[in-house]
Amino acid sequence: MREEPVREEPVRFSGVREVVRYNWPLYAAGCLAAGAGLALSHRLPRPAAALARAGAAAAAALLTSSTAATWWVYDRSELRTFDWLAELLPAGPGEHLVLSSGLDEASRPVAARWPQHPQTVVDLYDPALMTEGSIRRARHHVPPAPRTLPGRPDHLPAATGTTDTVLAVFAAHELRRTGDRHELFAECARVLRPGGRLVLVEHLRDAANTAVYGPGAQHFFPRRTWLRAASGANLHLVAQRRIGGLVTAFVFAAPPATTPPAATATAPTPTGKRLAP
Repeated sequence: MREEPVREEPVRFSGVREVVRYNWPLYAAGCLAAGAGLALSHRLPRPAAALARAGAAAAAALLTSSTAATWWVYDRSELRTFDWLAELLPAGPGEHLVLSSGLDEASRPVAARWPQHPQTVVDLYDPALMTEGSIRRARHHVPPAPRTLPGRPDHLPAATGTTDTVLAVFAAHELRRTGDRHELFAECARVLRPGGRLVLVEHLRDAANTAVYGPGAQHFFPRRTWLRAASGANLHLVAQRRIGGLVTAFVFAAPPATTPPAATATAPTPTGKRLAP
């Protein structure tokens, strides 16, 4: 009797259920605040009761907006299909690194979509620095992909100038120290070939994310933080795309190859394919 092939589960980003699982203490605190405020409002004098009801309503509204936004971005938007990456890199990622910081949900779908493009997965997770419970729970739920290599912000396991693309999808913001982020961008610049791309995908600390996530948006970094880190590594912004209204994908380019002055008169015009922004 012929055995049926084993079907692999589809690879995708964690949806709202997983996000709630990773961050359940925050959701529990929000529910507790809403419930406590409503309960206290029946026992307090009128002015204080109004404040308690207002606090309960604010907590409930924040829970609702953040959950709805998470569902939209991670369960319904194009983030999960990687169509946005195909638009940013029409020729594909080429030989690429995928960076993670404890939760790798990009390497599998990228490898499935571009199976002929060599991939190396690098995990930057450092339990001494990344101490948030949500990261520990996420890492336990989604273990690193097979053959994942360990890395540090100041050392990526790749030779200089050998990589077409570095993908940092929801990974760089877990580096909370400015120096670590700048070292990571410098390492990305080192491993990229001339004209190679760093694709950075992050929520930003901006008006849209603050409106739906409230104080939780402080965990994200503003746009200028990423531009400053890229500029310090001599990487230049060549494309930017909004995904699901709340996520931003940046494409930074390494400087192109320089031609020695003496060879410019005789060197033929290059005809190879150029990486599209």
